[in-house]
Parts: sequence; C-alpha cells; structure tokens
Amino acid sequence: MTLRVIITGTTGMVGEGVLHECLNHTSVEQVLVINRKPGGVSHPKLKEIIHTDFFNFSPIEDQLSGYNTAFFCLGVSSVGMNETKYAHLTYDLTIHVAETILKKNPDMSITYVSGVGTDSTEKGSSMWARVKGKTENALLKMPFKKAYMFRPGYIHPLKGLKNTNKYYGYISWLYPIISKVFPKYVSTMQEVSRAMINAVVTNYEKSIIEVEDINKLAQVNV
Repeated sequence: MTLRVIITGTTGMVGEGVLHECLNHTSVEQVLVINRKPGGVSHPKLKEIIHTDFFNFSPIEDQLSGYNTAFFCLGVSSVGMNETKYAHLTYDLTIHVAETILKKNPDMSITYVSGVGTDSTEKGSSMWARVKGKTENALLKMPFKKAYMFRPGYIHPLKGLKNTNKYYGYISWLYPIISKVFPKYVSTMQEVSRAMINAVVTNYEKSIIEVEDINKLAQVNV
C-alpha cells in the first residue's frame, strides 16, 4: 500500500519525528504538512501549507484532497489549563480537523497520538486523560477507513532533530536503564514513527495502540 499522508504538528517533537520517517520510508509517496509557521524542511515528497487558524480549515480545504492517511501529532500540555480550555484546544480542534480532511478524503485512515494512561471511560480523575479519551472515542466513531489511537509512554528522541523538548537533554542518558526496567512504557521516536506507518500499511487489527503494540509494529517489514 502506498501512503499519501497529511501530518499536523511537525513543529513538535513527535510530529517532526513522524515527518522524518515518512520522508525516508518507501511506502510513503507524498507528504502534506499543515503548520502555523514554516517548518524549515525541504524534500521532493513534501508540500507545506502555512495556516494559522486550525479551527477554520475552510480557506485551505481545496488543497486537502488526494490523501489516504492522516497522522495527527498536534497537541498541547494541560499544565495550567482548566478542563474547558484544554478540551477546546484538544477535543474541539482535533474533531474539526478530522471532519474536514475526512470530507475531502472519504477513504482516509487516521492515527491520533494521545498517550499512555488515556481514559476511554471519560470518567476518571485525571483531566487530561478524560479529554484525550473523549477525543479518541469521537474519532473511533467517525467513518474513517481505519482509526488508530496511539498511546506512547516515554519516547526517546531521535538525534539530530531540532524540536526535541529541552528536558529530554537532562533525562535521555537514563534511556538504557529505563528501557530495561520499564520496557512496557518506553519506545524510541523511530519506533513510534515506523509503527504509525506500519499500522496503516498492514491494516493492523487493533484500534488502541499501547506501547507494547507500538514496539511490535515498529519491527514489521513492509
């Protein structure tokens, strides 16, 4: 299967890692990134749209046709936010983008990056986990060809990429220890990126993709 991919969030760590893998993966034919500011990446496969209002995609809708895969890597931290604001920037934004790209591409598959601990019941004590769970549930109900909810834990950054969170510089040296002590909660950025591609290419049967699934999928040859 050949992928024609839309990626959001490539100015963040996960989105940048996914973009890097897509540009180097033989199963990916085209990549469209939608950014609020230029990402600074140039490649024959790559097209970039600069668009500041992710709550209104109508001005760029006509440029979103012809794709079969979406990797939604855009996200904000819940730190310092109340639930209403966090839900607006997480649930509302995600669903608007998903509805728009699905309307233009009825045969679309989507991968959404949430995180380990996401609450599918939407009733737990953790605010961010409830909102992420609500977002996952809504995406799973939409008529996508396939919808994958990725729940990574600790992601070890890919050396050389520029959007790695600064705190990783203080803890990344612990990766060999963390990966041995907590293997069910650890992946590399390359593993997460490859797993996202491989899930779509192989039509992976699961919809909720936990860390063990991520690391398993990353080893599949496609």
